[in-house]
Parts: sequence; C-alpha cells; structure tokens
Amino acid sequence: MAARLAMEQSIVTRPAPLLNSIFMSTVNTAARTLVSIASTSTAEEADNWKLSDHLRYLLMLMIWFTVWVLRVLMDYFPRSVVPFPLSLLDRFSSVGSLDPSPSSSMAMVLHRGLPIEVFDPSTSTKAIGRALTHIFALMNEIPATSRKYQFALAMADKIVDENAREGHDELQEINRTALSFAFARTSNLLYRSLQNNQEVEIATWPSRMLNALPLGSYLVSGLSFCLKLSSFFPTGGVDTCQSERRRQLAEDSESVMAEKLAQELLWITNKLRASAAVEEALFQWSYASGLASLSLTANPRIQGLIVKITAILMRELVKGDMEVPRQVKFRLLVLWLPLFSYASNGLAYPIFTAFEKAEMERVIEDVISSLPDVDQEMILTNWFQDFVLSASDWPDLQKSYDLWCRSSRKLLI
Repeated sequence: MAARLAMEQSIVTRPAPLLNSIFMSTVNTAARTLVSIASTSTAEEADNWKLSDHLRYLLMLMIWFTVWVLRVLMDYFPRSVVPFPLSLLDRFSSVGSLDPSPSSSMAMVLHRGLPIEVFDPSTSTKAIGRALTHIFALMNEIPATSRKYQFALAMADKIVDENAREGHDELQEINRTALSFAFARTSNLLYRSLQNNQEVEIATWPSRMLNALPLGSYLVSGLSFCLKLSSFFPTGGVDTCQSERRRQLAEDSESVMAEKLAQELLWITNKLRASAAVEEALFQWSYASGLASLSLTANPRIQGLIVKITAILMRELVKGDMEVPRQVKFRLLVLWLPLFSYASNGLAYPIFTAFEKAEMERVIEDVISSLPDVDQEMILTNWFQDFVLSASDWPDLQKSYDLWCRSSRKLLI
C-alpha cells in the first residue's frame, strides 16, 4: 500500500516521460514553423500572404506561448484544490486563535483519516469474532450488484443478531469490537473513494482554466488538434469524446463505490446503536476531518447518507446513558455541521422531513449548550458563516446563537 501511494504521488507531482516527450516535440515543431514562416516574410512576399498563412502564424505563436505556460503550471502547480466550500483545515487555522490555551480542542481535529487498526482480526482468540470481521471485510470488496453481496450482508446481520440474542458478555464484546473495526475500515475506504473521485474531476483542470480566458475555447481547440493531447484536453473530436467517456466512466465508478460504502457505513452505524456500542464510532467520527472536507463536494446521495450517519451519532450524545468527553462533542460539531448546511436536501434527494429537521435542530442545540462558552463561540461562528453563505435554511441555530450572545453579555457585566 505504501509503495502504491508513493507511486501515485510521483505520478501526480511530476509530468510523465511521455508527456515531456510530446511537450518537447511540440515545442520544436512550433519553433521550426515559426522560423519557416518568418523566413518567408520578406517585403516582396508579405503582400502575397493568404489568410491561412496569417492564421497559421498566430496559431503557432499561441501554441508556443501556451505550451510554456502549461509547462510552468505542471512543474509548480501539479495539483488543484477545490476552493469551495471553505476547507475545514483552513477554517481551523483561521479560527484557532479563539482558544489561546495550549491544549486547545482545535489541535485535536487535524487528523486526515481514522485510526484503521482499531481491531486486528489475527489477534482474536474467538473464532466467531474472526469470522464476523472477515465477512465485514468481504462486504467492502464485493460489488453491490453481485447476488453474493446480499448473501454476505444477510450473513453478517444474522451473526450480529444471534450474538445479541444470546446476551452473553463475551458475545456482546465481540459484536462491539467487530463493528468498531468495520466502522473504521469502511470510513477509511469511503474517504479514499471520495478522494479518488475528486482526483478524477480535477484531472481536467487545465482545459477548464484555459476556457475561462478570453477566446479560451478557440485556444483549447487549436491545442487539442495540434498537440493530439486528447487525454489531457478533453475537448472536441472523436478521440477526445472517447477520453471524456472514459473519464466519465471512471468518475461514475468511483461515485457508485462511494455510495455503496456510505450505505454500508450507515448499516454498521445502526448496528452499533442497537448494540449500545456507539462510543467508539463517536470517537472515530470526531477525528474524520478528511472525510468531512471531501463530503462537502460529494454526490448528493452520498451527502445524504453521511448526514444520516452523523445525525444518528449526535442523537446518541443527548441520550445521557454514556459519558462523552467534551473534546469529542466539540470536534463532532465543528467537523460535521458544515455538511448539514451544504448538503443537498431538495426534492430529488430528500434527507429529512420537516419534523426530523426540527428534531435534529433541538439535538444540536442540546449538544451545543453542554459545551463551554469558548467552544460555543467557535461552533456558532462557523455555523453562522455557513448558514448565510449556503442556499439551505437548515439547520437554523438562531436560538443557540441568541443564548450564547446573552451569556456573553453577562460575562461583561
């Protein structure tokens, strides 16, 4: 896995040898053409130039200039970052000064993923625990369209329910441990799938950037024709259409995989709640800053599933049957409240009914009220920004904001 990640990083951060070869041959061709055209532009022959000669001269100038610009961009800006919505990590760094203490809660949310090795199946001495964990791992790998996927899902559901019905403490612990491991593993796979999907979308950023320039569409068309870089410039032509279709298929495949993993994570979360074992999931979810950032621009169906998972975990916070550390509550709200504002909740992808929305607002208000004023300030400041910048009117936490304002005034008196 480490070797694979290193290889992917090297591919992203430096141009491929083939691309360099095409780049240099294009530069040489452009240079030779410019020299050839310039050598014929004597005073006697200047009047004999046709319109096609002028266009060819301008095209070569544009190619010469654009190729060097692209080379600089590839060398110094190998990757693009989606600027909207505001990155969670950037937001943390901008508001971290609100809590000046060295042990600020903000220092605890700068984790990109989740702790994967929550439970190592090879160290388990219980055969039923190893079997259950093995099934969970296979569920992540089997395509949802396979008939064997439903078989594996039903088998996992059966084992968990039978362990719960036995009522034995050891079997209950096996359920909690295996489900916690499955939650961590599935969360990390979902994060990687969303990350891969984002990289597929970013792969076409050069053409989008050039199209934004004046007459950029003509420039991209000319470059696509002259450089034969249909895989790099997805515009016009048969080869380009095929490249665009391949890119779209790759993007759709990653979206389908991410939605499958999100469905599995929702199922696991419900099983954890039924097994009274959500403490570990709460802790893991409060560290998933990478997943929280990527979910802001994910497919609406995936966003809806992640919002439901977050809602289940937040409801568990206010039940009062477990002691949840202040830092976990704080991180959960800071990380996941932005998704509540930016997630699509229209007619096509309804997440909650009006009653469920009102209930979740009360849950969020109860969690916020249980935190110190300094934590409330950071959470509500971020919420206010997201609420006014997004198109959604939910969640409306004005009541909590008013209460915090009144509390702040009392501190000054």
